[in-house]
Amino acid sequence: MKNILITGVSSGLGEALAEKYLENGDNVYAIGKTIPKKLDHYPHFFFFPYDLSETFMIQSTLTEFLQHRSFDLVILNAGVLGDIKTLSQTDLMDAKAVMEVNVWANKELIDTLQAHAQVKQIVGISSGAAVNGSIGWGAYSLSKAGLNMLLSVYAKELPEIHFTALAPGVIRTPMVEHIIEEVDDALFPSAKRLKENPIQTPEKAAENLIATFPKLLAYESGSFLDIRTM
Repeated sequence: MKNILITGVSSGLGEALAEKYLENGDNVYAIGKTIPKKLDHYPHFFFFPYDLSETFMIQSTLTEFLQHRSFDLVILNAGVLGDIKTLSQTDLMDAKAVMEVNVWANKELIDTLQAHAQVKQIVGISSGAAVNGSIGWGAYSLSKAGLNMLLSVYAKELPEIHFTALAPGVIRTPMVEHIIEEVDDALFPSAKRLKENPIQTPEKAAENLIATFPKLLAYESGSFLDIRTM
């Protein structure tokens, strides 16, 4: 039985990952805005309601939930997309809000875990957007590139923990549904490519990821990997 910590479990990939681990009989410690009702009945599901955009309170609020625990794996899954628009049209406050959740919340969580818990492996859910630099994805791309570098630096500073930034491929989450249904693919060609390529269900993506996580330990800590090219 493993102890798994997952952020962003209210829907999509985080919820699917939590469910698969619970079905496997593992303990799942979860952080999200709202509790996923389908997971509430599992006796090994421990949920802490928290909005990770409130980065200034993460350490003081989450310490009690995390302290004295030993985690085999921490999955930093929580993330926000922000608006798909050109950088020149992106309001700086909106860009900062994306960075707050996708980068700084993870810094605060890692610092809290390092101070109060035992952790073997941390995986940050990244994206091909971290390296592609597509039109319209500015804030999100910057944040995922920032996440990659955050984990790369921590890999050197905290050698006792194995870090990976992992792009999971395209998954049918509320974030992707929004792009498919509402983003103008004539203005933003990356949205067109997204629609034309295979899209995984959260459940299938969770299965693939759970099989992949142990394999990440063979790669250098701090690496950015894409599940589609491993």
